[in-house]
Amino acid sequence: MTEPLVIILVFCGGVAFGAAVVLLVNAIRRPDTAALAEHLAGRAEEQRLEDLRALVERMKDSFGALSFDALTRNSREFLQLAHETLARQSQAGQQELEGKKRLIDQNLDAIRNDLQRVQGLVFELEKDREQKFGQLTNQLRETAEQTERLRQTSEQLRNALASRDVRGQWGQRMAEDVLRLAGFLEGINYIKQKAVTTGTTIPDYTFFLPQQLKVNMDVKFPLDNYVQFMEAQSETDRVGYKRRFLADVRARIKEVTTRDYINPADHTVDYVLVFIPNEQVYGFINEHDRTVMDDALKQKVILCSPLTLYAILAVIRQAVDNFSLEQTAAEMLSLLGSFHKQWEAFVKALEKMGKRIDEAQQEYHTLTGTRRRALERPLQQIEEIRKQRGIEPAPDLTDEAGEDAASPAPS
Repeated sequence: MTEPLVIILVFCGGVAFGAAVVLLVNAIRRPDTAALAEHLAGRAEEQRLEDLRALVERMKDSFGALSFDALTRNSREFLQLAHETLARQSQAGQQELEGKKRLIDQNLDAIRNDLQRVQGLVFELEKDREQKFGQLTNQLRETAEQTERLRQTSEQLRNALASRDVRGQWGQRMAEDVLRLAGFLEGINYIKQKAVTTGTTIPDYTFFLPQQLKVNMDVKFPLDNYVQFMEAQSETDRVGYKRRFLADVRARIKEVTTRDYINPADHTVDYVLVFIPNEQVYGFINEHDRTVMDDALKQKVILCSPLTLYAILAVIRQAVDNFSLEQTAAEMLSLLGSFHKQWEAFVKALEKMGKRIDEAQQEYHTLTGTRRRALERPLQQIEEIRKQRGIEPAPDLTDEAGEDAASPAPS
């Protein structure tokens, strides 16, 4: 029997004994039953509480010991199980760790190879970068030198264009470049009237057109105020120079409408060309005053930039070529008419000769036929008589003469 059960039985027995004692005391002392009962009940209650507390303490100790033993056994089994589990997990972890280590080693080898290739690529890129940087440095140096030369050339050109005479020569040079590009030859397609000089009213170039017509072109163009406009710093100055430049253009248009440029008596057409030696200036006029071109056309003046001049010269060249082709075709038709007349005369003479040849052929057949046979009949009769009489034929005088002529002369 276990110890807790004994304690419980003892407790129950004590309770029963206490109740019996109480009943006995009540029976002996009736008068003090109530007081005694209370006293005994209190004592019993106290005893019961003490016994209960003792029982509880003993039960605590018993259960604590049982719990401690169970806990100890469970802890020992748990520790053993944990040790076995930990050993298995440690072994599995060791194997897994070995596998991961091998995988990490493989990855490290691949990473090391990749790093080596990357390092090689970086080295090649660095070499290429150094080479390209050197080339770029050389190109930048050459660009800087070319820019400086261009700046110096632009400065020289600006200084040169500050002179009116130089600007006139520059316009003439630009016009000659366009003429050369269009295939025009001096003395054949055009003539140069006079060198560009300041203040002259004689056209610079005269182009030949079909039917002995001509068209004049002038290359002198006012650019003073335009140069001042480009170099002006304030907006007020720019507006003033622009207005004066456009006024100079209109004045130049009026200057070329004189008889020196348009003269029907000299077989010139009713239009004159004015050459503007710069596309930017031509665009500037169209942008800031579009009426200038319209007014110029009304006065039979055509303003030409290098590109538009090339187009006009191409039209002139095509017109001259077409006229020459037409004139040549007319001459060929005229010659073809003369040839046709001579051909008819030749055919008639040939037919007449053919008739005469036919007559001669007929006479020839007559001579070789009838006449020959008529002559051969008496000759045959004579030959038969010679043979009958035994007369030898006379030596061939023609053969002897030939042999004497062939033999060498005596010395």
